[in-house]
Amino acid sequence: MGLAINCDMGEGFGLYRIGDDAGIMPYITLANVACGFHASDPMVMRKTVRLAKQHGVKVGAHPSLPDLQGFGRREMKMQPDEITAAVLYQVGALKAFLDAEGMPLHHIKPHGALYGMAARSEEVADAIADAAKVFGVPLMGMARTKHEEVYTRRGIEFLAEYYVDLDYDQTGRLIITREHEAVEPKAAVARTLRAIREGKVKSVEGPDIPMRADCVCVHSDTPGAVEVARAVHVALKEYLG
Repeated sequence: MGLAINCDMGEGFGLYRIGDDAGIMPYITLANVACGFHASDPMVMRKTVRLAKQHGVKVGAHPSLPDLQGFGRREMKMQPDEITAAVLYQVGALKAFLDAEGMPLHHIKPHGALYGMAARSEEVADAIADAAKVFGVPLMGMARTKHEEVYTRRGIEFLAEYYVDLDYDQTGRLIITREHEAVEPKAAVARTLRAIREGKVKSVEGPDIPMRADCVCVHSDTPGAVEVARAVHVALKEYLG
């Protein structure tokens, strides 16, 4: 299968569990592991890395704004050097667990509000790029946004992604909700295949918007995420071989 499926995971904390990582892992190729600022803790990070290793899944860091209570989905005002330092701190922590398992860091994908801010703000995207340059790995983001513009300008490999379980507005902006609503697996598959075949998806307002994807994303905290991941995995395997 030539198109990667990535998933935001490792988002439990202490005794609290979010998402069925073990159930989803067989259907993905890339895991974006939370690094402690919006979710996760040292034990969860280590467990998630080990689980990915068992399934041959490559691991990237999923750094966030320092907003544990808001799950990283609330925007914060931070100076660029603060953002860079926060990303360095989180990615460095995850890399330690990867080093312990003999696994490389594959990529970095900002989480939630930080991801959305970087899509619109050159300053925020540059701050993230400053951290990514230290680790020398690709950055995930959305095509035709500041993600692609800034990361490619900075000489960082860019991986464009399409979200199978979130909506887009007619400007191409991803609608990041505090809590993800359930999606029907067949509908998610249909939207994903259209994005790949036709390079377009329907916005919440109705008009189609252009879409390019090097990989597709499923969220582990979406209700029914395992069923969605399985359906997308099977459909992409049949379509792409």
